[in-house]
Amino acid sequence: MIILKHHNNKVTEVLDEASKTIVFDDAKSIPYILYDLATTYPDQLLIWCNESYFEGLNKKKLDEIFHNKNVMASYSVEDVAYLTDKIGYVDQSIYLKVNKEVTYPTWLTSSDVGGVFATTLTSILGDFNRNNDFDYFLNAIAKTAMSQGLFCYSDPRLLVKELKPIHKNRVSTFKLFQFVKQHYKTGWVFFLFFCFMKYEKTFPILALLNALRYKRVKRNLDFSRTEISSTKQLVKTKTVDVIIPTIGRKKYLYDVLKDLSAQTLLPINVIIVEQNPDEDSQSQLEYLQTQQWPFNVIHKFIHQTGACNARNIALSLVKSEWVFFGDDDIRFNNTLIEDALHRVSTYGVKAINTVCLQPKEQQSYFKTAQTPIFGAGTSFVSSDILQKIKFDLRFEHGYGEDSDFGMQIRNLGEDVVFIADLHITHLKAPVGGYRTKHKQLWDNDEVSPKPSPTIILYHQRYFTNEQLRAYKLILFFKYYKRQPIKNPYKYYSKMKDSWNSSLNWSQYLQEVSYD
Repeated sequence: MIILKHHNNKVTEVLDEASKTIVFDDAKSIPYILYDLATTYPDQLLIWCNESYFEGLNKKKLDEIFHNKNVMASYSVEDVAYLTDKIGYVDQSIYLKVNKEVTYPTWLTSSDVGGVFATTLTSILGDFNRNNDFDYFLNAIAKTAMSQGLFCYSDPRLLVKELKPIHKNRVSTFKLFQFVKQHYKTGWVFFLFFCFMKYEKTFPILALLNALRYKRVKRNLDFSRTEISSTKQLVKTKTVDVIIPTIGRKKYLYDVLKDLSAQTLLPINVIIVEQNPDEDSQSQLEYLQTQQWPFNVIHKFIHQTGACNARNIALSLVKSEWVFFGDDDIRFNNTLIEDALHRVSTYGVKAINTVCLQPKEQQSYFKTAQTPIFGAGTSFVSSDILQKIKFDLRFEHGYGEDSDFGMQIRNLGEDVVFIADLHITHLKAPVGGYRTKHKQLWDNDEVSPKPSPTIILYHQRYFTNEQLRAYKLILFFKYYKRQPIKNPYKYYSKMKDSWNSSLNWSQYLQEVSYD
């Protein structure tokens, strides 16, 4: 381990694990010195720390935090990130509203304290601009590399206790516009300018013009050369339960069970929650009893429809160490379960998504990486997480239940990772004959809410105010092309009413009890 101490954007001291001083060129910027250390000590973990927080560095937890070589973690003592909440005007990801109480996935990186393995850093940098602004440099690295396989986190365990911030490290308006121009499509820098005028009541024309001088940073990073082997022991019993909600897909579900029967690592329990809203109906899945299956089948037949309720019933019956969230119209090869447990061991994560494509779709992304997505029909999750959360019935028959469940996982301090070489085929089977359209509370409103109140609920929970403002503007511009009202004033008035209606229903959903 090498520790780089800094203050006022200058390196003040470099120490090895035995606290012996390492000589460095103090004429160089922090990024250059960090790169020199990475090339000189390729097998070491590199830690940076503002000298004001050095005494609080939690050395005992570093092995847990950096459990595989593709982890880059930091922690901001100050509540406001370097790029400030204004980055939310152009970034609609879940990575901005950071839960600082837990290990949380985010590319927002701080110079207060953090670290990365030397070999990983050198594979990222190449001709990367080693900007004198250390915070800018760190955020640029994370923003570029996170989607390509660098696991980036905010982790409070880096410090032994909560400390008071002793300085404010925040980006200037000029640097913010530059960052947006370099890391997003060009249109976003103009959108940011518009948001500054509308919401910040400023006119940063010079910052805009300055940003247009810069080119977008594009790098194709390859982390495959880094040998990844997590030190976490997440698979002990190798037991898996499968949960499947189903409604009217008898034939397709049978094929799913056949695929499960052929697994090289068989599940212990397959928990099927069959739904039919007809109170006089009976189960159509007679083959669950008439055929022999190489696993225990737990079958629940209910008259209440809804995937959230069905999955919650299934989750209450789970007994195994891991859960495969299945769907009733998927197909997969005979090594899926065994391969999935191998991947969670390799990467040290408790929730993974597989590649899920329809039969004629082609895979377009081939890098295992953190993902903002959670798919409740194609995921594997550790059971110890599932004892603490459940699907929120506020999202039943609406939009966002899978995304909300994924956010519950992240706010427990766990991550969701997309595994690029695990494949499931989603047949997108026709809906069952006894499915009925669910009538929402707001369906008869004179003013139809837009977007769906469940979407607003999701955004209010997990996005910043700036992101919500930007989402409203994006919706306004996108929907304008698709609707008949071309008078912008009438359209604005209509959209405002629809937005307010959605806000009101979202507030209702937050207040009503679904326990």
